[in-house]
Amino acid sequence: MPSTFCFRRSRRFGAVGLLLGSLFAVACGGASDAANAAADASAVPTADTATLSAKTVAIGGFTYDSARLMPWQSSVTVPGRLMLDPSALATIGSITEGRITQVLVRVGDRVHAGQVLVLIHSHEIMDARSALASATARLSAAEAERDLASSAADRATRLLEAKAMSKAEVERAEVGRRVAAATYQQAIAERDRALAMIDHLVGTGNVPALADEHDVLIRTPIGGVVTSRDAQPGTVVLPGAPLVSVGNPDRLQLQMHLSADAAAGVQVGATVRFALTETPTTKMLAIVTRVAPTVDTVTRTIEVIAVPNGASRGPRAESFVQAELLGTGGSPALVVPSSAVQALEGDTVVIVADQRGEGLHIQAVRVRTGRRAGDRTEILSGILPGRRVIAGSAAIAKAELIKRRSPDGA
Repeated sequence: MPSTFCFRRSRRFGAVGLLLGSLFAVACGGASDAANAAADASAVPTADTATLSAKTVAIGGFTYDSARLMPWQSSVTVPGRLMLDPSALATIGSITEGRITQVLVRVGDRVHAGQVLVLIHSHEIMDARSALASATARLSAAEAERDLASSAADRATRLLEAKAMSKAEVERAEVGRRVAAATYQQAIAERDRALAMIDHLVGTGNVPALADEHDVLIRTPIGGVVTSRDAQPGTVVLPGAPLVSVGNPDRLQLQMHLSADAAAGVQVGATVRFALTETPTTKMLAIVTRVAPTVDTVTRTIEVIAVPNGASRGPRAESFVQAELLGTGGSPALVVPSSAVQALEGDTVVIVADQRGEGLHIQAVRVRTGRRAGDRTEILSGILPGRRVIAGSAAIAKAELIKRRSPDGA
């Protein structure tokens, strides 16, 4: 006799009938069916069973999971924000006093290290160029004086050997050579300082076509993405005024704020499961790297920072997320995906599934639930570990059960 006949008999005789049905199932469908029937001893009336065709199963797009015994992890769910890692963020400020003539980037632009971001018209660059010209001229003169003094000292030495010049005159020539050499070295240092100032104000690398000799070139020291722009053409700025911020978009942090009670169980190294608010089903992982030691005096919360793992990279900075901080494992609990738990006419059920050839036999089983954490729900009674349940599209399976009820509920 088919096992479905055994289930229908169990509906008429209540819980005793169900138990007999589970024993009867050994003859109807083998030892595994008997175990499943015993596991489903708290099933809702067996009218809520159905055998779905292969076509219906394909259309339903069901996914499956099993009731599992695993250490229960406490969790805290909080909103969070993805932000750039401060260590990978550079705020580029003005290095001179002057008027901004050009801003060459916008927020969101990708830039490379050394790229010119802002042009500032400044008298300082003209002073530096003038100083370089003067230092270069002095260096040329000092070089000529050095060469002349060196030649004079060499000639004096030769004349001394020929007894045509006194030793005192030779010593004076050597002193002249040393003084000229020192003057030359001083001129080199002045020239180098002038060059360093110009390098500071202009930098090395490509010069934009819009730049002229009056412009100080503001370059970014790092590559990345422009995250903010304070610079505006025509604005007069002083040294240190913030102009542009650049950050590495691949270096993100997840920032969360927890109450003191919620943060008490969070430790560095804890796992965070999070999803962007616009794509809540796409889960990503991060690891807690910092728990603030003190409570924020304004918000009365504790800041927790986590770093997304490599596989979680891709979201953009300033995205908002829903984050679940997982605690350490506790005592074993029987859990199913939360999506598997359904409400059916006042009852809490899961829909168990058994393969029937190319089709699928499904049954709603009444369960008693306990704790819930993220996408996991604890099952206190109703099914046994290992029972196969519909996790994805469970609502569609429930609709199929309701649709297939007969008018009298049989």
